[in-house]
Amino acid sequence: MAEIRLPRLEQGQAKIKSVPIAVTPEGFWCCPSPTVFQKTVRTQNPLNKPKPSHPNQTAPSQKRQTSVNEKKASCVASGANVISDVQRTQGSDTPAPNASLTNEKAPRSRPENAPRKVTIEFGEPGTSDLKVILFGKQGVAVKLSVHRSVLVEHSSFFASKVSGQQLVFPCLEIDNCEDAEIYVETIGLMYCRDLKQRLIKQSVSRVLRILKVSEQIGYTTCIQYCLEYLEAVPWVGQEEEEKVVSLVSRLEGEGIGVKPVLKRVSPEIPTPPNDTLSHILELVLKSREEKGRREMKSVVLKLLKENNSLAGSSSGPSDLCNETLYSSCRSSLDCLLALFKQAAEPDFPDRAVDRREPVVRSISLEADNMLWLLDILADRQAADGFAITWVNEQELASLHTRLPIVCRHHVSMISARLFVGIGRGELLPSKDTRHLLLKTWLQPLINDYSWLQHGCRSFDRKLVEEGVGRTILTLPLEDQQSILLSWLGSFLKGGDSCPNLQRAFEVWWRRTFIRPYGNIGQPDNRAPDEEQ
Repeated sequence: MAEIRLPRLEQGQAKIKSVPIAVTPEGFWCCPSPTVFQKTVRTQNPLNKPKPSHPNQTAPSQKRQTSVNEKKASCVASGANVISDVQRTQGSDTPAPNASLTNEKAPRSRPENAPRKVTIEFGEPGTSDLKVILFGKQGVAVKLSVHRSVLVEHSSFFASKVSGQQLVFPCLEIDNCEDAEIYVETIGLMYCRDLKQRLIKQSVSRVLRILKVSEQIGYTTCIQYCLEYLEAVPWVGQEEEEKVVSLVSRLEGEGIGVKPVLKRVSPEIPTPPNDTLSHILELVLKSREEKGRREMKSVVLKLLKENNSLAGSSSGPSDLCNETLYSSCRSSLDCLLALFKQAAEPDFPDRAVDRREPVVRSISLEADNMLWLLDILADRQAADGFAITWVNEQELASLHTRLPIVCRHHVSMISARLFVGIGRGELLPSKDTRHLLLKTWLQPLINDYSWLQHGCRSFDRKLVEEGVGRTILTLPLEDQQSILLSWLGSFLKGGDSCPNLQRAFEVWWRRTFIRPYGNIGQPDNRAPDEEQ
């Protein structure tokens, strides 16, 4: 294959190299693997140290080159795939070229004395009637010997440039070609009869690069096949999905039909988010399969946390989500009250086991549902309303003492979780709500405390005691005294069967006897309280 010397490159500036190309029976030349471009540049000698040529080495080199051509052509003729493995697995995301097309004689922005390291040649110069020269990065120039009729037929961009040319053998130059490799491959695809089969062997990343070049040169057939490929192939990972959606969405603004691809990430008929969330919550809350239920609760909680962190605002869709969550809370609470009424009937303990067990399991299920919803609301900083609803359940609290402890202790876990949330600052209910919560639900919690310690693996005694103590210390001093003196009587009788609130008791004691704040402004040299 003859060497090509560019018109304005002085002697010694460029080392011209022809790369053997296998041409398939259908007329498609096979682009070399990406390493060809990199290797040819990397292996060149420095320009100021030209390597002398040896005439006796020319013949062996030509023989080796001819041998490679013959081997590649024979592989194609036998139906083998001549595209290299490296090319098929290439995943580079180099942007497609920002092409500007001029005549060979037109001035370019590239300086005249810019060093050009290597030129790679593609195609069949003997049969072509058009030259396209790509000036790429790292000093690589790529010469394509192509056919005017093929480019005009497939590319509106080339058709507009070539149709007005009156030269016998025109030459078109493209400067600043950032992705010469893909540009060559895209033009080569114009010679391919089965374009779909060629694309199916590529990676998503490479097809995106081909799509970008095809869009720039107006290669509509290739654009359509690229979109069909992207619609059918799996996208691996969020990063790849974002790249596909970003490029395809940009094409949508240019009037290209990309809806089949975008339907993966955007429904054709939008469904209100709160309706979808309500349906998901209902499925999870009504499930009776323990393992699947537990895993999906964890997944939904995690996804809602991520969604909450990205929302950036507590209005709009976030409010609708909270309304859906509170609607589910109300439904679970109504079921819980109805089950408590069944379990509080006088003959309930005497019923057969197969009649009692479903009620006990249902109470446990609904209590677990409410704990899960409370966790979600606390993470969304929207649990104050839950606390108000809970303290107003006086009927549920009155039924609590009438139920066997094996049934009722699940409900005390809800009270414990509210105390922990207040102690952590996850929810900030009003003073009246905090006082009523302690007045209504602290004693039931104390009554079930021994069972909770030994019968509930998720119960954290230290965390609950810290939360209860901190909740008490947020009240006025008189209310602290009333609640803590009542607790003291229970603790002296029950010991470990009662929450240990000694730290809260000590803080209240200091506030009352050691450093009262009644005389504001008087000096006090005592150490500050170490409150919880």
